[in-house]
Amino acid sequence: MMEPREKYVNVFTDFGFKKLFGEKPSKPLLLDFLNELLIEQEGPIKNITYLNTEHLGSSPLDRRAIFDIYCENEKGEKFIVELQKAKQSYFKDRTLFYATFPIQEQAKQNDWDFKLKAVYTVAILDFVFEEDKADTHKYRYDVKLTDIETCKVFYDKLTFIYLELPKFKKKIDELSTNFEKWLFVLKNLHKLNKIPDQLKEERFEKLFAIAEVAHFTREELKSYEDSKKFYRDIKNSMDTAFEEGKEAGIEEGLKQGEIKGLKKGKSVGVKEGKLKGMNLGMKAGQIEGKKAMIVEIIRKGVSNNMSVEILTQLTGLTEKEVLDIISTL
Repeated sequence: MMEPREKYVNVFTDFGFKKLFGEKPSKPLLLDFLNELLIEQEGPIKNITYLNTEHLGSSPLDRRAIFDIYCENEKGEKFIVELQKAKQSYFKDRTLFYATFPIQEQAKQNDWDFKLKAVYTVAILDFVFEEDKADTHKYRYDVKLTDIETCKVFYDKLTFIYLELPKFKKKIDELSTNFEKWLFVLKNLHKLNKIPDQLKEERFEKLFAIAEVAHFTREELKSYEDSKKFYRDIKNSMDTAFEEGKEAGIEEGLKQGEIKGLKKGKSVGVKEGKLKGMNLGMKAGQIEGKKAMIVEIIRKGVSNNMSVEILTQLTGLTEKEVLDIISTL
C-alpha cells in the first residue's frame, strides 16, 4: 500500500525549506519571517537580496561553506538562514565558522577603518541541544558577544539566533503573536490538510499556496520525494544508531566496570565496585552511541550518493575523518 502523500511540503527537507524561503516568488515570506524574528533589535527590514550561498576560503586549503539561504538587506547587513535536520556534535562551531565568511568579504583594500555591517545567523533546528534539554519551555536563544561580569552586550553586530522547534508545543488556538504563528507553521505545515482559520491572512495564504504539493511540477515532485527520503533516512538512522550504540556501549561499560569493581572488592566492596561500573557504562554508552550514530549517517549518505562535503556538514567531522570512516564501510 502506498503511503498517503501529505498536502503541504515538509519544511525540514532541503527542497521544502528552499521552496518556501529560497526562491524569488517566496522572497516576501522570508522578509516577513525575518521581520517577525528581528523587529525588536533590527527594526523593519524593507528589502532583501539573495546572495551566492557558496563561499570558498581564502586558499585552497580552507574549508568551503555552503549556506542554506544567504541574503542582505537594504543597509548591507547580512543574514544566514540555516535549517538543521539532524543533531550535529559541533553545530555551534559550524554556525560560528559560517559567520566568518560574511565578515571577511566586507574587507576593503587600501584605507579602511574596519567598520563592519551586522551579520545575523538564524538556525532553525529539528533537535534540541543536549545542554538545553532541561530548559523545556525555552526554544529561542539570542546570542551576542557580552561581558561576563555585567552581562551587557559588548559587540552588537554579530548575532546568532537558535530556534529549537521540538520545544515549541503551542497548539493553534494558543498562538498569540505572528512569530508564534510562524513557528507553528514551520513545525506543523506537512501535518496539515487545510489552512487553519487562525492563519487565514495574506502572508500565510501565500505560503500555503506555494507549499501545496499538488502544484509542483513533475521535476519538483521528484526532487521533493528524493529530499524527503533522505530526511527520513537520516532521522531513522540517527535514532536507531544512537540507541544501538548506547546499548552496546552500556553493556561493554558495565562488563569493564564490574571487572574493575570485583578487583577492588576487598577494599571498597563488590557492590560499590559494580555501581562504579554502572556509571562508567553509562558514560561509555553515550560515547559509543555518538560514534555509531555518526558512522550510520555516513553510511546512509554514501548509499544516497552524498558528497563528502555534505557529510562533513551533517556530522561536524573534517573531510579526512569522513573519508577515514568511508574507507572502513
